[in-house]
Amino acid sequence: MTTRTAQWIFAVGTLSSAIVLGVLTVDTNRQMATLTNADKLTDEVVAGKVVFQKYNCNDCHTILGFGGYYAPDLTRVYRTKGEAYIRKAVTEPEKVFATSFRHMPNQRVKPDEVDKLVAFFGWVNNINNHDWPPQDSKQKGLTGTSRLLASSGISMSEGAALFKENNCFSCHSLGGTGGSSALALDNVGSKLSAEQIAKQIADPRSVNQAAIMPAFMNFLSAPQINSIADFLSKQKGGK
Repeated sequence: MTTRTAQWIFAVGTLSSAIVLGVLTVDTNRQMATLTNADKLTDEVVAGKVVFQKYNCNDCHTILGFGGYYAPDLTRVYRTKGEAYIRKAVTEPEKVFATSFRHMPNQRVKPDEVDKLVAFFGWVNNINNHDWPPQDSKQKGLTGTSRLLASSGISMSEGAALFKENNCFSCHSLGGTGGSSALALDNVGSKLSAEQIAKQIADPRSVNQAAIMPAFMNFLSAPQINSIADFLSKQKGGK
């Protein structure tokens, strides 16, 4: 290869890369308003961000990858936990996280500030960040699910996998594994039918107005909800 040929290859490669980068930059800027949910950026959402900063929530939590890693990421907390849970966790963390290893302090957040925080989390939840963070992704694989369930003595099934992948273990426990801020489900199948369980999963507040569990009908299909319900209906006290 001659020096002239090498120079041409370098020039064409550089120019091509610059064109591709320019097109991608223009396209990203064109989609920015939609991707960032900017048209829904209300005064209440902005006020919620101010509240989030006021109480130094970023010291422990992350949002969109920024913040501390002591407590869970909150980018998708509105979807994965729901509004009722957020309100209770903020106002009564000593109850929600009573047996948690890491305790969230009660910041005495005012009612109107809670409203603003909820609005802020709802807005962040709708930012199109290409299904990130991975732990809250709707499309994430089932890597590790079988091992976790097997370690708890729970047989693997589609419903069991969905139970794990939708963070149900963060509040409920099975076989000694999981959280304690909600009821243990080892014996739920002896108390409720699959249909009753499915109804509670789909819309908890239709069964109990005080429920803080999110309505999974907002982000799971009916067949998926039925799979989880079928799995839980088989939990009758044994591993």
